[in-house]
Amino acid sequence: MKRSHFLLLALFNVFWSGIMSVNKELEPSLSVTSLVTLRFGLAALGFALVWRWLPGPSPDQGVWIRASLMGVTVFVLGQRLQVYGNFLGTAGNSSVLMGFEPVLTSVAAAWFLRERIPWTRWGGFALCLLGLAFLNQAWGADFRWSGLWASAIFVSSFLCESVYSILGKPLGARASPYRVTAIGLIAATVVNLLIDGGRTVSEAARLGPYQWALLSYLAFLCTMAGYVLWLVILQDTEVNLVALTVFVQPVAGVMIAAFWLHESTHWGQLWGTLAIGAGLLVGFLAERRDR
Repeated sequence: MKRSHFLLLALFNVFWSGIMSVNKELEPSLSVTSLVTLRFGLAALGFALVWRWLPGPSPDQGVWIRASLMGVTVFVLGQRLQVYGNFLGTAGNSSVLMGFEPVLTSVAAAWFLRERIPWTRWGGFALCLLGLAFLNQAWGADFRWSGLWASAIFVSSFLCESVYSILGKPLGARASPYRVTAIGLIAATVVNLLIDGGRTVSEAARLGPYQWALLSYLAFLCTMAGYVLWLVILQDTEVNLVALTVFVQPVAGVMIAAFWLHESTHWGQLWGTLAIGAGLLVGFLAERRDR
């Protein structure tokens, strides 16, 4: 992976780490379904407005069909499961479960895309998961492992999210990452509006400037720019290596929670940050040696 790509992914993982906090800010104003519809609908509108200027060849019928199916899976089903699952579980349990997303995505890439994952990179994943346990004090009395059973819905969302990488990588090579992402978002928005368009319009009419600013952050930065960046980098980088950078999110999320939500800090967060940093180092050193 190019150094510039790693730095961009690290930066956008910081942006993505704020999504859960933004969702909580919007919770009093929007239902789960309306939040999902508005976020990805705004992103789809943005792509529709700039479609003629998007780089890359025009997609053929096969790309349109596959990209549409990908979009519905990720931006309709997956996001509804993820937002709803976050509301059902505790913050600690949700953070630990988030660590399974890059692992599940990497396993899916190994199975469907025939990617080879070096043992050293598995070691990097293990160190990052250990770091998550430290971040959330998994040994503490207030951490409820029983909540993980109730959060199976959260894991289901990761299976849907992995479709974006598994289908998006080959589709981006046939057309362009920009147009593939745009098609997926437009198709998902059509389905989202068919499901609960009336309710979404009603709730959107009551939003103030602050709520629209938060939605713009989710739609234009985290979705339009972020999802395209992910596919662009996947064109010359293995899925499992790109997925490894997702572990930046819990570290950044701890900082956001401390400064914005005034959550308490503990020594486990320091050790967790160090373990995740070591895991990223091990994973990327393996990539350099393989070259």
